[in-house]
Amino acid sequence: MTGIAIVLAVCVLYGLAARTLDKVSITTPIALVTAGIVLGDGGFKVLHVSAGAESVKVLSEITLAVLLFADASTISLRAAEEDIGLPGRLLGIGLPLTMALGALVAHALFRVNWAQAALLSCILAPTDAALGLAVVTNTAVPARIRRALNIESGLNDGIATPFVVFFLAVVVAEASHGHWVTGAVRAIVVAVVFGSALGWVTGTLAERGRRAGRTTAATDTLVVLGTALLSYEAALAMDANGFVSAFVAGAVFATASGGTEREPMEFTEDVGLFLSFAVWVIFGALLAGPVLRAGVHLRPVVYAVVSLTVIRMVPVALALVGTKLRRDTVGFVGWFGPRGLASVVFTLLVLEELHGSLEARQLTEVATWTILLSVFAHGLSAGPLARRYGARLSRAPADTPELEAAPEASTRRRALEDRRPRPDGAPTRRPTTDDG
Repeated sequence: MTGIAIVLAVCVLYGLAARTLDKVSITTPIALVTAGIVLGDGGFKVLHVSAGAESVKVLSEITLAVLLFADASTISLRAAEEDIGLPGRLLGIGLPLTMALGALVAHALFRVNWAQAALLSCILAPTDAALGLAVVTNTAVPARIRRALNIESGLNDGIATPFVVFFLAVVVAEASHGHWVTGAVRAIVVAVVFGSALGWVTGTLAERGRRAGRTTAATDTLVVLGTALLSYEAALAMDANGFVSAFVAGAVFATASGGTEREPMEFTEDVGLFLSFAVWVIFGALLAGPVLRAGVHLRPVVYAVVSLTVIRMVPVALALVGTKLRRDTVGFVGWFGPRGLASVVFTLLVLEELHGSLEARQLTEVATWTILLSVFAHGLSAGPLARRYGARLSRAPADTPELEAAPEASTRRRALEDRRPRPDGAPTRRPTTDDG
């Protein structure tokens, strides 16, 4: 079987066993990454995946572009204004502090230059609610906290993307003694301008077409998914950054359309979700398996642990100063900063751009350990900690800041709900194993 066929077979088998795995808290990333490790070159060597393979590049980058568009479009700018306080602090204060602290620790621990340290930190700064979905779907956790974590994870990957692009350009230029400022800045600026224009035009036309009855449910879906892919591919054709373009286009599209394209956006999320399944298998086979086979090297593992704890939790604590939130809430929010799909694709991008250099190998090892530990630590702890935290808050006074009314969070692409009737005839809405 070819590599693609094996990846698809793994995804099918996972789908057939999803409900059973869900009962024992095996999340989607845990199941698929484990399968990749077992089948890849670090295991039974039946799944051969090359970092330079065009299929890997296209699949991983298209997946991230679609999910960036979906995340930004599902959390519209207008909707975010309804409760911007906590997510605004996490994104506006916590994220920059996380990137800065991560760079300081990387520079001190690995003795790399500042560009490489900043690149590693930015790769690992985005969070992914999919790795701990039980936190944002468990209604025992206050809606205000779930919404803050959900919005943060939906937007911080797009915000971190220009920084990854910029520092990667610096590292590549240093390795090749080239010029980087003009090209890197131009790629980001053109992506922002083009993504904004495309999102506004298509979003406005979609909303007007729907109101006038010129479109159908199927063509509405085509418009949303087509805009997501076009924002990425057209930006590449202009030598701009496709990820930045897709994220900006998604945010502007949602605002211009007034959030009326909800079902088509959900379909786009589902497409991204299914594509991400394959990327997780590839991560296990291409990155995690070989790193595990090479043995445990102390400094990469130390950085991974510090990244998931101190580098995440200290900035979150500082960002939440003055909010009057409980200490257990600050710790809870700080812990649930899983590193997920965006970090995987950024790591693959580093491998491609740096062509297997020493810098690429070092960055890849550290990033892989961080993501791998996050997949298991956050996936396995999400359910139990969410239940324990929710139980504590249920006994809190009614005027507790966490319990302030807030709009319910949209879980975006994070779970496929089972709407089939139960044997007793009652409908059920069961999140899949992403729930942890």
